[in-house]
Amino acid sequence: MSSDPTLPRTAVPLGITDPVEKARAELKAALAAIEEKSNVPKRVAKATDRGVADARRFARRNPTGAALAVAGAAVAVGAAVWGLVRLYTR
Repeated sequence: MSSDPTLPRTAVPLGITDPVEKARAELKAALAAIEEKSNVPKRVAKATDRGVADARRFARRNPTGAALAVAGAAVAVGAAVWGLVRLYTR
């Protein structure tokens, strides 16, 4: 059985007439889907890569807005740390 490069790993190819071969293809697709869903580090890495690409694209289009966003995030983190330290020392 040759694999179609355009078909996702989680899809069952059409046109399988042999019931045993079809069951194997369905099992293979189901296991691939479970692996895709349960591989959290891989999903986090993909999401991080997308976020970094989006941030770079935003920074190229709007450098002033990106600088303001970074400064705002730094102020928010600083305020949160200051608030936590203040709560802890009381």
